[in-house]
Amino acid sequence: MGHRARARQRGLSLLGLIVLGVLITFGAMLGMKLYPTVSEFMMVKRAVVKARNDGNDVAGIRAAFDRAAAIDDITSINGRDLDIAPLPGGGFKVSFAYEKRIPLFGPASLVLDYRGDAGTPLKDAR
Repeated sequence: MGHRARARQRGLSLLGLIVLGVLITFGAMLGMKLYPTVSEFMMVKRAVVKARNDGNDVAGIRAAFDRAAAIDDITSINGRDLDIAPLPGGGFKVSFAYEKRIPLFGPASLVLDYRGDAGTPLKDAR
């Protein structure tokens, strides 16, 4: 009877528990390292939209972005890195791209390519 009871037992072995702990720790470590870069990306996107709406020309858009970047402590990109193209109906399309490298352990690192744009400006409803 002891053999049958043992065959029905289910659970996590010590080795399984250790592997699960390592995976959870690695996931938490990765999440803590990714959060600041994702947060900065969201700030960059908001600053690009604000700069596009506030600037009247290429220099004005770059200056508006640099002001917003100084306030939000954005260090990965600056106004010179923005790709600004005039739109046929007026206004500008402002886009950006940058790379962020996150060291993990030893020679291993994670490289993230962030890209975005401000989309098309809103037309005045008159």
